[in-house]
Parts: sequence; structure tokens; C-alpha cells
Amino acid sequence: MYGNDDLSLLSDALELPWLWAGLAAYAAAMLASILTVMPRPVGNVTGITKASTYAPRLEKMVLVFLLLGVALLSIAIAQRWVRLGHGPFVSMFELMMSQLWSLGLFFAVVYWRSPKLRSIAVVVLVLMWVLGSWILILEPKPGFYPQTYYNDWKWVHVGLGKIFLAALMVATGLAGVILSRRIPALASLFRMAPSDEVLDRIALRFMMLALIFDSFMLIAGAVWAQDAWGRYWAWDALETSSFLNWLAIGLFIHLRLAYRIPIWVSSLVIAGLFAFAFITYFGTPYLSQAIHKGVV
Repeated sequence: MYGNDDLSLLSDALELPWLWAGLAAYAAAMLASILTVMPRPVGNVTGITKASTYAPRLEKMVLVFLLLGVALLSIAIAQRWVRLGHGPFVSMFELMMSQLWSLGLFFAVVYWRSPKLRSIAVVVLVLMWVLGSWILILEPKPGFYPQTYYNDWKWVHVGLGKIFLAALMVATGLAGVILSRRIPALASLFRMAPSDEVLDRIALRFMMLALIFDSFMLIAGAVWAQDAWGRYWAWDALETSSFLNWLAIGLFIHLRLAYRIPIWVSSLVIAGLFAFAFITYFGTPYLSQAIHKGVV
């Protein structure tokens, strides 16, 4: 049951219906992606049936629902922006909403431009729906927007971080397909996808892309910190964890290029690095009193 304050908060949050509609569109994209890879019996001239996983119409529906979700979340973000007077960068609710928007947009581009990789939508959209279900239990109350956030380098820092996490998510989707193929019950879902070797090479490229944008994000964050707080680096909880993320991804790429690591091991490491990055950027700032939380 909601109290009076909760009901007042919900009535003021005009973005919520658009947010819920966007999440519903993402859920529809997830279901369509699952149906796309599900084997279906197809008759031939001899009357014998065989399994098929190619469904171009459903693939188009996945993209349509993805883009619809991005559009609806854009409206939700715009509604909140107008209502509060600042971008969605403070509370966990705002960060999750903007992150779902950027992840959806990035993956929609990958899905559109790379038809051979579309089966990874099953893994990627399940990950996104986990995030989407999390935001449903967060309070949409506004957070304190500090003066230090009125800085152009903040935009650069946040934008680069979103591309970094999106590239890491796509690599995780590729790794998820490789790992799923090791489970007999799931192997048939991805038989239309490229071989594990090809997926592994593409995943490595997305990891390299993630490292590039992670590096630029840290540099932009340091410049922003100098303008905002008078220092480039302070080794607070988020900065330290972010640096460990950068080191871990760089070390993984180095080992991957220098040594012959089993593909399934590489895939497990990629999934672990995504989990580490997610905990860093959506857990660490809210478990510490670092200035990133907006206390000054």
C-alpha cells in the first residue's frame, strides 16, 4: 500500500507511464528474439520435417520493438528532464532509466547493422530486462543536483561511459551464446549463429572498443574532477573501482592476444568483467559517501 507521500510522488512522476511502456516494448523485443531462435518444424516434399531457426519477420519485429522502447524511454527522460530541470544523472532511478535508453539504442544499431549476430539478442535482451525489472522497484524521487554537475565535461564523461558499458554488454551477449552452446538443451537455439571462433573474435573487438571508451571516460572524468573539485584524482571508492575495471579489461585483452586461452574461459571472463563494471557504476557510488554521489 502506498502512503500519501508515495501517492503524491507517483502523481507527479509524469514519466512513469512512458517508462513502463518502454520497458514493455523491450520485453516484447525479448520475447520476439526468443521466438526467432526457437526451432520450428518445417515440412519438405517428402513429408519429413526438419528444424528451422530462421525467422526474418520476427527479426524485424525485434528491431521494431527495440526502437519503440528507445523512443518511449526518450519521452520518459524528456518528461523528467522538463519536470526537474536537469538530466537523469543523480538518483539510481534516473541512472538506470538513462542507461536502459543508451543500451537499447546501441544494441539496436548493432542488431540492424549485423544480421549474422542477431541471435545474441536472446542474451542481450534478457540482460536488459533484468535491469528493467530492477528499475520497477526503485523510487522515482528526485535527487539533489549539485552545482558541480553543471559542467560540460560531465556530459562527455557520462556519454563515453554509456558507450563503454554498451560495448561491454554486446561482448557479453556474444560470450553468452558461446557458453549457451555448451549446454545441450540450449545449443540448438544458436545453430544459425556464426561459429564460436568467429563470435570470440568479434567479442574481442567489442572488448577493445570498450577499453577505448573506458580510457576516454576516465580521462574526461579527471578533467571534470579538476574543474569541479580542484583535483584530477582522489582514489575514492568509485575512482578506484573504475581504475580496477580498466586494468582488468586491459589485462584480459593482453592475455587474450598473447596466449591461447580456451574460448569458453574467455567467455566466462567477459561475463565476469561485465558484472564487475555493472557493480562499479551502479553499486559503488551508492555504497559510499564519495563526492560522485552528489553530497557536495
